[in-house]
Amino acid sequence: MKILVTGGAGYIGSHTTLALLEAGFEVVVLDNLCNSSDAALHAVEAICGKSALMIRGDVRDRALLDRIFQEHAIDAVLHFAGLKAVGESVRKPLEYYDANVGGSLTLCQAMAAAGVFRLVFSSSATVYGEPEQMPISEHFPTGTPTNPYGQSKLIVENVLRDLCAAEPRWSVALLRYFNPIGAHDSGHLGEDPNGIPNNLVPYISQVAVGSLQELSIFGDDYSTADGTGVRDYIHVVDLADGHLKALQSISQRTGLNIWNLGTGDGYSVMQVLRAFEQASGRPVPYRVMPRRAGDVAESWADPSKAARELGWKATRSLQQMMTDTWRWQSNHPKGYQG
Repeated sequence: MKILVTGGAGYIGSHTTLALLEAGFEVVVLDNLCNSSDAALHAVEAICGKSALMIRGDVRDRALLDRIFQEHAIDAVLHFAGLKAVGESVRKPLEYYDANVGGSLTLCQAMAAAGVFRLVFSSSATVYGEPEQMPISEHFPTGTPTNPYGQSKLIVENVLRDLCAAEPRWSVALLRYFNPIGAHDSGHLGEDPNGIPNNLVPYISQVAVGSLQELSIFGDDYSTADGTGVRDYIHVVDLADGHLKALQSISQRTGLNIWNLGTGDGYSVMQVLRAFEQASGRPVPYRVMPRRAGDVAESWADPSKAARELGWKATRSLQQMMTDTWRWQSNHPKGYQG
C-alpha cells in the first residue's frame, strides 16, 4: 500500500512515517516545513534504511494535491498537517482555522476527486472541552473547546462525520490523542519545535540542555493534587503504532470511527518535571506564572476502546518517555541543526 502522510516531516508525522516504512508501506510525505524539518526524514532513513518521497508543499494547494494523486497510486491518507500550539491559536485564530480547517477541506475534496476514501485524521482530546468527570471516554459528548486550536479540530471532525453520512465509501478514523512526548530510542528522531517551545516537555528539555534559562509553570492553583495541571502523556512511538492499527482497521470497514489514544494515566506538571530531572540527572529551574488562556485543569483518557477494537495499548512508561526525550535532546542540543 502507498500512503500519503500530510505533515509527515513533523514530530508525530515523522515517527509515524518511520513506523509505516518499517511495516512495509510506501510513503509519500507532503509538508510545507513551516514548523518541521526535512532533517527528520533523513533521520528516518538513517534509522530504517528506507526513505519516503518528500514533496514540499501546502495541503491547501489543491493543484498540488491533484497532481500527487494523479502521479501516485495513493491507497489512504494520514493527515497530520496543521498548526498545533494552543496558546498561539488564542492569539491567531484566523491562521488556525485557515490552516487546520481549510487544509482539511481541500484535502478531502482532492481525495474524493481521486477516488481515495480512507483517511486517518490527527484529532485531539481538546474536542471534549472540559468534561465533568475523568477518564475521558469516546462516548462523552464533544464540548466547547477552550481554544481555537481545539475548535478547529472539532470543526474538521464534524465535517468528516457529515462526509461519512453522505458518502458511504468513506472510511475515516478520528484519533483523539492526548499529550505526545518522548522520542525514538535511537536518539536521532525527536521533537524540534521552532523557536521557544509551546509544550511542556520540549521546554523542560531545552532548559536542561542550557538553551533556555528556566521553565515557566502556568498555574499552581488548579484543583489537582499539587496544584499544577494534569495531563495524559503518551510516548510518540506508542502513538505512531496506534496510527498503524487505525489504518489497518479502516482498511476493513467503512464509516466514521473514533478512538482515544492515551495511556489512561494522568501526571501533573511537577511529576513530569521531577521524572525528567531523574532521567537527565540535572535540576531544572522553574518559575510559577499565571494560568495560561485556554488550559484546563486535568485531562486523561479512557483508552479501552482502542484496546478492544484495535488491539492497541500504550506500553511505555513516563520514565521511559523522559529518558528517550533526554537522549534525543542531549544528542541534538540545537535540534536537527546540531
